[in-house]
Amino acid sequence: MSRKVRADIDLEAIRHNYRLACAQAPDAKAVAIIKANAYGHGAIPVARALEAEVPAFGVACIEEALELRESGIKLPIMLLEGCFDEQELPLVDKFGFWVAVHSLHQVEALEKASFSSRFPVFLKVDTGMHRLGFDPADVPEMVERLQRLACCEEVILMTHFARSDEPAEVATAQQIERFESIPGAAELGACLSNSAAVMAWPRAHRSWLRPGMMLYGATPFTESQRVADQLQAAMTLTTEVIALRDVAEGEAVGYGGTFVCKRPTRIATIAMGYGDGYPRHAQNGTPVVIHGRRAAVAGRVSMDMMTIDVTDVPDVNIGDRVELFGKALSAAEVATWCGTIPYTMVTCLTPRVPRYYSE
Repeated sequence: MSRKVRADIDLEAIRHNYRLACAQAPDAKAVAIIKANAYGHGAIPVARALEAEVPAFGVACIEEALELRESGIKLPIMLLEGCFDEQELPLVDKFGFWVAVHSLHQVEALEKASFSSRFPVFLKVDTGMHRLGFDPADVPEMVERLQRLACCEEVILMTHFARSDEPAEVATAQQIERFESIPGAAELGACLSNSAAVMAWPRAHRSWLRPGMMLYGATPFTESQRVADQLQAAMTLTTEVIALRDVAEGEAVGYGGTFVCKRPTRIATIAMGYGDGYPRHAQNGTPVVIHGRRAAVAGRVSMDMMTIDVTDVPDVNIGDRVELFGKALSAAEVATWCGTIPYTMVTCLTPRVPRYYSE
């Protein structure tokens, strides 16, 4: 018998979430971001599920783009961080990738290379996150240099928001103002909106959107948000009960004795641990769902197992399914108990968690 850990991926939920993103800016095009193995959901199955609806896909690096091409995906693929060295440019030409440029060395590499076709170039602007991109003052010169290139079909400006998941925070408005102050920006295509901005910052909508995490149904917001509340969870992570025991009041459970029973306690051991990608630092009390009711993590997460308090859940038996997050329990809620964000809950799942796909 195989270990019963599994991640069920609802492809129709991903399509629903993509359409929800598009509905926020009907006149824009939306690049579907499927970097990091589609945020742990499987880049190839997700790309195949979306390819009839999207204009392009976005990935972090050329290795991810090549994997998609080798699987038969023919749509444009944007390299969100551009090329890391000049040796990648012949692959850009051969496979028809789109590139972002964020540094002078990337512009210079394009100027020296030769290409057999033309493609859009996404010029990254640092409007305040200070991670990648050109200073706004340097953008007009870079636009002019790129527009002179035979390979450049169009220059599209791009920036990234540091705090768009905080709708009341002024930093995003300030970044938008810096972007709008760039001479000539209004005459160019632009791609500003990540998932949070797609949902909460209509002012940031331009000719292109780049929904990422929202495609997979997880909210980046800590509170209810009108659009985010319509998302559908794409991944449901489950396992099963492999052992049950009754533990006396005052006894400790697990490594380090971090959970001490305050009453006679029914403890279920489940096949899930940090070796599967579940956070080791999940707090006591982190919710799970069994028999449609909530139980709670009790004790430190081990590599292959964890223990949950099922005292208040009747009729728990060996082999019962347990949901760690998904349709009945949001990854965002679980993430708060683990001191992290929903992005890590799904992207950090290890290869030993098999993915199963349904429509």
